[in-house]
Amino acid sequence: MTADSPTAEVLPAEVPSAEIPSAEVPSAGSPTVEILTVGRVGVDLYPEQSGVPLAEVRTFAKSLGGTATNVAVAAARLGRSSAVLTKVGPDGFGPYVRSALESFGVSSSFVGTAPDLQTPVVFCALDPPEDPPLLFYRAPLAPDLSLTPADVPWDVVESVPLLWVTGTGVSASPARETQRQLLEHRARRPHTVLDLDYRPMFWPDVPTARREIGWMLDHVTVAVGNRSEVEVAVGTSDPDEAAARLLARGVELAVVKKGAEGVLFATAEESWTIPPHPVDVVCGLGAGDAFGGALAHGLLSAWDPVRIARYANVAGALVAGRLACADAMPTPSEIEAHL
Repeated sequence: MTADSPTAEVLPAEVPSAEIPSAEVPSAGSPTVEILTVGRVGVDLYPEQSGVPLAEVRTFAKSLGGTATNVAVAAARLGRSSAVLTKVGPDGFGPYVRSALESFGVSSSFVGTAPDLQTPVVFCALDPPEDPPLLFYRAPLAPDLSLTPADVPWDVVESVPLLWVTGTGVSASPARETQRQLLEHRARRPHTVLDLDYRPMFWPDVPTARREIGWMLDHVTVAVGNRSEVEVAVGTSDPDEAAARLLARGVELAVVKKGAEGVLFATAEESWTIPPHPVDVVCGLGAGDAFGGALAHGLLSAWDPVRIARYANVAGALVAGRLACADAMPTPSEIEAHL
């Protein structure tokens, strides 16, 4: 949060609650999945010339991207059956997204098409490598934010062992109302994970983000975010206090990433800070998503929090040492070799 962040609260338009439709829902023939992620998808374009501003880059390498998408890919690399609930545009990047997902072992069965919108493109500057600036092309609305109840596989939402949602997913309508219905339908069944995923460019102001993300906290079992994201969600960047506030909202496991200080895992009974895994950073963009995929894998494996944290730290570090996101996700043997 910056000192000049707007403080005026912009209230969303009143949207009537919609009934969960009994038709047009992709339930029959739905694939059996262990992890369903909901939200952002896009095409990441990485400079092939390092150390120069975007204006001087001559060529870019294309890669599958988007937080929810990368988490599903990371989990698939670890042997989990995963799928993404999202949308693309009717352009040429739509088939690319579906094909890339399938090539990574992620089901594209729940990837819809928004007829009047374009598949998002993101340009990634690689300076500084730890936190590269991103240039998002998602106007006037990203297809993944146009999700409606008719796009949701309600049977999968209810039964999937792990559901992964993001703060970005409630940054605009109609996805905001759809994701609320989705979480209400899920009824806080384990494991329902919220990746706080706060991106200031997607929100009119911090109070709006805090209200919408805060509502989600009352409907999930796990919450994960870094210092700035927990500050938006619960009003403090202090890891211990933030974890306590997350747990007070009914979350069973709070995960606060502390950067070079490691990661804090906290339950109502105990908390642990696990040191980071050292790495020479090439690109930090996909590290959090690799961490998320490993977190999901550990939760489904019923590991204790310390084991999950160590495993997820290594997964994130390995990706931070590589270029690209989805393509860089590690395998179990790569992670175990560093444990």
